[in-house]
Amino acid sequence: MTDRYQVKLEQFEGPLDLLLHLINRYEIDIYDIPVSTITEQYMNYIHTMQELELNIASEYLVMAATLVAIKSQMLLPAPSLDDEFEEQEEDPREELISRLVEYKKYKKAAEDLKNKELEENRIYTRPQMIHEETQEEPEVKAGEASVFEMVAAVQQLLRSNKQKPANETKIKRDEVSIQLRMEDILNKITVSTGGTRFYDLFEERTRSHVVVSFIAILELMKSNEIVCTQSNHFEELMVYRLLDNHDV
Repeated sequence: MTDRYQVKLEQFEGPLDLLLHLINRYEIDIYDIPVSTITEQYMNYIHTMQELELNIASEYLVMAATLVAIKSQMLLPAPSLDDEFEEQEEDPREELISRLVEYKKYKKAAEDLKNKELEENRIYTRPQMIHEETQEEPEVKAGEASVFEMVAAVQQLLRSNKQKPANETKIKRDEVSIQLRMEDILNKITVSTGGTRFYDLFEERTRSHVVVSFIAILELMKSNEIVCTQSNHFEELMVYRLLDNHDV
């Protein structure tokens, strides 16, 4: 199997990014986080990342322990306040909420500065899209999908594979290199004029094939050869091929 893969994409920065992703995805009030729900969803992502053989940084595990600790504190019965002037117990979520709010603020400021710099210098980070049937470039209106959205999509693939009856499972030991999968994926996307469904890039649903294919997709995204888009949360992911600089 593959060596553990270290994700180094801009969309995949750390545990606070994952928490903000979950908060946005499930439309959670950042000032009133349901710790039990967010912990369960966070752990689901961690387990999927481990199953995909991604090299999980230690800070993700530290955050997991923090969420479990907060969840445990929230489950403890509240002490009775015999004295009306007795100091009210601090909300165990307070520090985490403060960190998230501050991080979200700095993240937004960094994105605004980056967009302003790109606009002033007229730099275009996305090359032209391939469109074989017409001379017009396909317009990608959807926003770029985060890696977290991709992990959630792959999570569904792995779950559906586990739910298959045993008699449908075939033992197959064909090892495919990441480089070969990258080439296969590029060829598959090339023949599509309107983009390719993310799920269609996984011809086989075996765990080894899913892992190698996912890492190949991440590598192609990192090298700006493909882009993965999504209109809204929970909607279908689409993948587009990008032209190399010498093809523009």
